[in-house]
Amino acid sequence: MLLDSLIDKATQEGIYTVAVAAAEDAEVIEAVVDALDRNLAHFILFGDKEKINSLIEMKKHELINSNKLKIVHAGSIANAGELAVKAVSNNEANVLMKGNVPTNILLKAVLNKEYGLRTGNVLSHAAFFEIPGYNRFTIVTDAAMNIAPDLEQKAQIINNTVSLAKSVGIVTPKVAPIAAVEVVNPAMQATVDAAALTIMNKRGQIPGCIVDGPLGLDNAVSALAAEHKGILSEVAGKADILLVPTIEVGNVLYKSLIYFAKAKVGAVIAGAKAPIVLTSRADSAESKLYSLALALCCIKK
Repeated sequence: MLLDSLIDKATQEGIYTVAVAAAEDAEVIEAVVDALDRNLAHFILFGDKEKINSLIEMKKHELINSNKLKIVHAGSIANAGELAVKAVSNNEANVLMKGNVPTNILLKAVLNKEYGLRTGNVLSHAAFFEIPGYNRFTIVTDAAMNIAPDLEQKAQIINNTVSLAKSVGIVTPKVAPIAAVEVVNPAMQATVDAAALTIMNKRGQIPGCIVDGPLGLDNAVSALAAEHKGILSEVAGKADILLVPTIEVGNVLYKSLIYFAKAKVGAVIAGAKAPIVLTSRADSAESKLYSLALALCCIKK
């Protein structure tokens, strides 16, 4: 199992600490308990201490007095986000994880000029899917952060995602900028950007990967579809990374893979000083665990 292999890899990377913002959430606590059982990481849980302890006790797990777990009371959800971000900024933790806190509140702390996790780069979301019938990861970016990225932002999103892919062992990621057609049409900005990104890659402006587009989704993932259309490409049919043109496309593709294809997923935010686990509050504990393992694998040594 691809995502299970990330858990195995994360346990070999050394013991890191994860700061969880607003940890008073049953699915988050379940993921934390599972991670502790697997010796994945240590945790600092920020939030309502009484509620967090209550959720841990419901799991009937002896974690409250564990030296692998620390609980820090926060007076509000916003305060929990601020404290968790500060813990990462001050090197008390290596990964930031979203708990029961709205994304906009956590990102406000992440982007704070005084104590946040800014690097000057674009922050972008990358989802690593394990899809039944496929023997490799399908990585979708960006389905959660950038609404309608321009050419420069797309180049940075590729750089972010390539770095993540390399962290899990994909030596030379193949990147497909996705569009509705495979030819450049000036009326379709996605095709124009895809062609520009391809040229930028060939000229060394986007290193460490192979970019080719525009490609339709079918030609990006199916060698048979690419052959049928006469597309000759190092990426067609073998894409590791699917670069979507807008957040709507990414969001629909993300949810389609989960609900229709029954895919499993782990996802992180890249481009900050440290990996950020920014799963949806509706995501399962399993998905949160996979995302956590992915983030741990992607810590820059």
